Amino acid sequence: MEETVKTTETTEASEATAAKKTKKSKRQILKGRVSIQCTYNNTIITIADMNGAVLGWSSSGHLSFKGAKKSTPYAATQVVADVSEKVKKYGLQELEVFVKGVGSGREASIRALVNNGFNLTTIKDITPIPHNGCRPRRPRRI
Repeated sequence: MEETVKTTETTEASEATAAKKTKKSKRQILKGRVSIQCTYNNTIITIADMNGAVLGWSSSGHLSFKGAKKSTPYAATQVVADVSEKVKKYGLQELEVFVKGVGSGREASIRALVNNGFNLTTIKDITPIPHNGCRPRRPRRI
């Protein structure tokens, strides 16, 4: 008789803990920062909140583009689509864009951000410019 009482008490306790675990909401973030790094070989996009905590990132190599296809504008638009899908749960609306690099996916990734429903407040180019620092590498012979 006592054994049946114990089993019903334990099932009620496990149901109560299961009910507590089901609801866990993500924080809602309205403004964020996008860092786009476009090199000759790859495109990397990172979306963070205003404090710098990364919410999601992706790259064309991460999406299984290989070789010369990684640096194309099409790959950049696919990277933006992947990253925006990852951060959709946070409810981002406004983004500040920081672009670094000279690759071909710069404009394509910015256009893809607008097409995915984000409002861009600022677009800033933060490509590092050498002022007579290191000696540049030799020109490529093709």
